[in-house]
Amino acid sequence: MPIGALPVPDVLHSVENGVSWITLNRPEAMNAVTWDQRERIVALLAEASADAAVRCVVITATGRGFCAGADLRGAPAGGEGERVAGDVSRMIRRGAQRFVTAVLDCEKPVVAAVNGTAAGIGAHLAFACDLVIAAEGARFVEVFARRGLVPDGGGAYLLPRLIGPQRAKELMFFGDAVPAAEAREMGLVNRVVPADELAKTARAWAERLAQGPTRALALTKQLVNASLDVDRATALAAEAVAQELNMTTRDAQEGVASFVERREARYEGR
Repeated sequence: MPIGALPVPDVLHSVENGVSWITLNRPEAMNAVTWDQRERIVALLAEASADAAVRCVVITATGRGFCAGADLRGAPAGGEGERVAGDVSRMIRRGAQRFVTAVLDCEKPVVAAVNGTAAGIGAHLAFACDLVIAAEGARFVEVFARRGLVPDGGGAYLLPRLIGPQRAKELMFFGDAVPAAEAREMGLVNRVVPADELAKTARAWAERLAQGPTRALALTKQLVNASLDVDRATALAAEAVAQELNMTTRDAQEGVASFVERREARYEGR
């Protein structure tokens, strides 16, 4: 690095046209995610939830890999001496699970633009997003069993809900790489595009979402994410409450008015 040059951030961030762009930027490591990167992304997702000017989030990466899993270098020390029961589970809760949960709980739609290999926690990061666009050369790998590990970062929660338990166990037991086209057929990916169209497609989707009724989308996300964990009565009660809350927003009032007046709605995200 030239003298006086600033270090390149491991996470790039910008906000454009209502979209928060979060970009993993360790291409030399296939974007294996460090503890500091996770903390930064968790913070950016929380900021996106709280910032009315942000109405959608895109998570993507530089180089050939989307995220090759976890890089535990730089993780908080577990203390000196012998490891005791609870140390690993505490690390998982504070690290991988908190990371994935931040995506699931973000109050704005989150789009994954998967440019290359998404392995381990990198695959779960993508699967936690609301929409997944993948480049043709991307692939998804449940690598844990190949390392003698149990899937963490919410994998055993996310995959059965996306593709069913039998297919989820096949991916997790064998750890084979799943090409983007096959992942789309399974239901893990919404759209597969040529690599040179990935950013363009992600931008088009994100900016369309950013022009939508932001609070209605947030409430819809919450209802869908909770739907497989509750009974019918609870789901319908939550739906009614969500619509009650939504009808207090300017966007809901604008949506009804635009229908009555036979014009395009102009949503402001409020």
